[in-house]
Amino acid sequence: MDFLAPVTLENDFVRLEPLAVAHAADLAAATAGLEDRWYTSVPDAEGVPAEIAARARRHELGEMNPFAVLDLATGRAVGMTTYCTIDQPNLAVEIGYTWISPTVHGTAVNPSAKRLLLAHAFETCDAVRVQFQTHFHNRQSRAAIERLGAKLDGVLRNDRISPDGSLRDTVVYSILPHEWPAVRNGLDARLARRR
Repeated sequence: MDFLAPVTLENDFVRLEPLAVAHAADLAAATAGLEDRWYTSVPDAEGVPAEIAARARRHELGEMNPFAVLDLATGRAVGMTTYCTIDQPNLAVEIGYTWISPTVHGTAVNPSAKRLLLAHAFETCDAVRVQFQTHFHNRQSRAAIERLGAKLDGVLRNDRISPDGSLRDTVVYSILPHEWPAVRNGLDARLARRR
């Protein structure tokens, strides 16, 4: 299976389903409290429909496979995530463009979503590399990626120009197939404590 194929993934905590306009109202509500995150690109409530449309276009172009993150405890969409930077011939993919509502920060939602995406990448799509990137100043995201067990590949200095004109340093992490069993065990242990 390739990284662009539409798929729904589910475990005890979350369901990842193809991002659709039907998720817009929940996602607009989920953006509350994320307005001050200058180091990440989260749409405001009014911008959610345009963001869904943009991600759908990128899926059509073969650049991204976007998902809505649904919290099974409430049945509501609480964020978005994607497979992106897809390099199918080299079996490499990035998990990124992720944001989740502050109401579920620190819960099982994010590690559950990552568990599903990583398992699908390594066990179904035969990935040889799964990458994560984040802004150098996004310490919350960096800590979450490091808790997964991803290894630091390096910092790309002045990697891109942010919408406000500032220069972004991008921190790059990855997980390789031989590391996946330990990462999986760590995630499973974390999630077992949430049951």
